[in-house]
Amino acid sequence: MYLLISIIICTLIGFLLIMMSPLIGGVIAFGLVLGCLVRGLYLLNLIYNQVVPQKDKVQSAYDDYLEEREKSS
Repeated sequence: MYLLISIIICTLIGFLLIMMSPLIGGVIAFGLVLGCLVRGLYLLNLIYNQVVPQKDKVQSAYDDYLEEREKSS
């Protein structure tokens, strides 16, 4: 349902941009495309941070301990 509404709204915006002068329509279209790209990158970053597990503090402390132990030996 949201896809259909999005398609209809984008079609109406496209018709409005065609009816405007090329400079104003181009600036608005550029802003819309750039805004969508930036939002997409932001969402990809959020997904990446949730999917990729962050390094555990306990595991990193244990790794540091093992490194120090190997250096002192």
